[in-house]
Amino acid sequence: MPLTRAEAATRAALVDVHEYEIHLDVTADGDTFASRTVVRFSATPGAATFLEFEPVSVSSLTLNGQAVPSSAMADGRLMLSDLAASNELAVTATMRYSNTGEGLHKYVDPADGNVYLYQHLFINNAGRVLPAFDQPDMKASVKVSVTAPETWKVAANGELVSHSAGEWSFAPTKPISTYLATLFAGPFHAVTDSHDGIPLALYVRAALAEHLDEQAEELFTVTKQCLDRYHEMFDIRYPFGHYQQAFAPEFNFGAMEYPGLVIFRDEMIYRSAVTESQREARANVIAHEMAHMWFGDLVTMAWWDDLWLNESFAEYLGTRVAAEATRFTGTWTTFAMQRKAWGLRADQHPSTHPVAPESVADTDEALLNFDGISYAKGAATLKQLVAWVGDEAFRRGLNAHFAAHAYGNATLDDLLSALAAASGRDLSAWAAVWLRRAQVNTLRTSIGADGSVAVLQTAPAEYPTLRPHRLEIGRYEQGADGAVVRQSLVSAEIAATERTEISGLSDVSDKSGLLLLNDGDLTYAKIRLDEASAAAVPSLLPLIDDSLARAVLWASTLDAVVDGERPVAELVTLVLAALPMETEVVIVEDVLRATRGLVDRYATAETRPAALELVAQATDRLLAASEPGGSRQLAAARGLIGATVETARLQDWLAGTGVPEGLAIDADLRWLILYRLVVLGAAGRAEIDAEFERDRSSTGEQWAARCRAAVPDADAKAAAWAAIVEDVSLSNRLVEMTASGFWQPEQLGLLAPYVPRYFAEMPSMMRLRSGMSAERTAGLAYPDVVVDPETRRLAAELLAHEHLDPILRRVVQDLDDDMRKALDARS
Repeated sequence: MPLTRAEAATRAALVDVHEYEIHLDVTADGDTFASRTVVRFSATPGAATFLEFEPVSVSSLTLNGQAVPSSAMADGRLMLSDLAASNELAVTATMRYSNTGEGLHKYVDPADGNVYLYQHLFINNAGRVLPAFDQPDMKASVKVSVTAPETWKVAANGELVSHSAGEWSFAPTKPISTYLATLFAGPFHAVTDSHDGIPLALYVRAALAEHLDEQAEELFTVTKQCLDRYHEMFDIRYPFGHYQQAFAPEFNFGAMEYPGLVIFRDEMIYRSAVTESQREARANVIAHEMAHMWFGDLVTMAWWDDLWLNESFAEYLGTRVAAEATRFTGTWTTFAMQRKAWGLRADQHPSTHPVAPESVADTDEALLNFDGISYAKGAATLKQLVAWVGDEAFRRGLNAHFAAHAYGNATLDDLLSALAAASGRDLSAWAAVWLRRAQVNTLRTSIGADGSVAVLQTAPAEYPTLRPHRLEIGRYEQGADGAVVRQSLVSAEIAATERTEISGLSDVSDKSGLLLLNDGDLTYAKIRLDEASAAAVPSLLPLIDDSLARAVLWASTLDAVVDGERPVAELVTLVLAALPMETEVVIVEDVLRATRGLVDRYATAETRPAALELVAQATDRLLAASEPGGSRQLAAARGLIGATVETARLQDWLAGTGVPEGLAIDADLRWLILYRLVVLGAAGRAEIDAEFERDRSSTGEQWAARCRAAVPDADAKAAAWAAIVEDVSLSNRLVEMTASGFWQPEQLGLLAPYVPRYFAEMPSMMRLRSGMSAERTAGLAYPDVVVDPETRRLAAELLAHEHLDPILRRVVQDLDDDMRKALDARS
């Protein structure tokens, strides 16, 4: 049962929770574990309240020494009445492990049979492990002990006090919210270090031990560099004792900011060759989660309507600190190319919402707001704020905010007050248009016949807000050496009006150059070039020396195609002309990913083969031009594998024949090749089973599930569909991988019967799974490649149901809107 904001406010007014003392016994085989919890809290005498609690069975339940009847438990809640001023609740219960990445998740490694556990109580899952006041503004100290098999190790938020013969005891934490309590347990491999008085540790499954040992130096280096930079920025040092980082299997998020024990999905311990952009992304995630130690953990939002105080700040600071402190200096290029595009897509969906909504009704709605708006749009908005108030004032305001609310909770108004005091600016008007109102503006350059320049601003009719923007406009021209360089740059204050005249730009009447609006990517908006600049993009884009400028141009081009303003045929022509010369790997990867998705949905059945062939030619040229063994070569090879229909060439690569010099056909690349061969009907179950025998790992198991779902025959599709909608024994990751392999544009005839089945059967799937696992499965299983009015008609029928699951409603609503755009583009 979701917790409403009203219920949370009422409970917080009645109760002040002080401590959770938790003992878990995970030694028994099977799908349950023992939980013994003591909760100490004060309350308004005589009041009644409840805790979240979802036990399998309860053997003992007392409040202040008196037995509480079993009838007090219903619908995931434990009701208590006649509270004293000071209370102690003691509960001994049997709880159930999860396979959805929520509660206490249990995983069996196919590589060696080892069992691993991690605790993920995010948003409203604490009741799956212990009775809890599960809301962010009821912080308490958490003291954990664990009885585990003697061969296991255990790590938790608190520092280790003792362990002997399978008994592990950890120190009480500082006050934290319930969703931030975690542990990691199993026969894991550990690497330790320390920095500036802070103990450091890395944990991973035993099957990945050798890979962690190879990568530990890089991981520790990034961690130490980020710690140093945050200590330079913030007056309060890292506030939670040790800094451990665990890499866990089947983790729902990329990572989670548990104080003292950050948990990442263990795909971030690489077992095969990766590109430099993937290493940059990992460093960015490390910096992002570390930012949460202050934004989210030290100072926590009071309720989920201020989620942006966690995620927008971590997104902004993670990108910034990774660029400033580590060797990965190009993170803002990645942000412009990748993260901001995520925000723009989410902001234009029917489910759009403000960065800081006025109200979030309950925890179900809160889960849905973990999207590109709360992360990327909020971060872009903060980048704009820093450009406006200045960096020193921004940092002074943050430090004042931390000092005022350390180990407590805060709101939007609390932060704005601190920033306003530090900067001397009234931020209420800025917050009203940037944080409290949804959707995005479009900015266009307009050049007059006399060479004058103006920026035109528009907004969607249903969200008519115009905003002030601080940005830069660059003039690019080709020099005698052939390179295209910035000849001039002006800063501009764009008013919250439809037209702003720009001064300070020279030679604009010369049509040979390119005028780049939002050069430096300082503001959050959809960018459109003037006609002359747009016409110059194909010839000038590959020669521009600034990777961030190229990212802004590529992002604008892709966005115009998404909106149907440019045809997909024009995009693939640009890809063929410009991408083989691109040196920034993240641009290569993101352009290929986005282009492939647009070709699959925007090109018709008649035009798709030719468009895909142009993409394959572009990747082939890029592959030939890339240095052997480098990141660009790997990105090009992946792109070629995904686009080509030359099955003989792919089969040769699997056999080790004709492989480009320096390209390692390692385990992950083998799976990618096999997956493409399966989609094209050139491999099947026998080849998948043989590859899984070769690679009996967690990653191999997931790839095998995806490949089996992609096999183009009726039996394989039937089995895959049953796994998606019925099989509760499958873990979150295996179901998601199955769904991701199911829909293929090459197999539309075979898949036609499953379009109506999606809309008929997905509501029942949502009752079998929960939370993020259900949301991801519903999205991945959506028939997005069946671009047809009938798909939209079926979506409308489903959305008309009054009591449709809110998570499924949002998924279908947004993906149906994408379908609308695809149909418009085709017509």
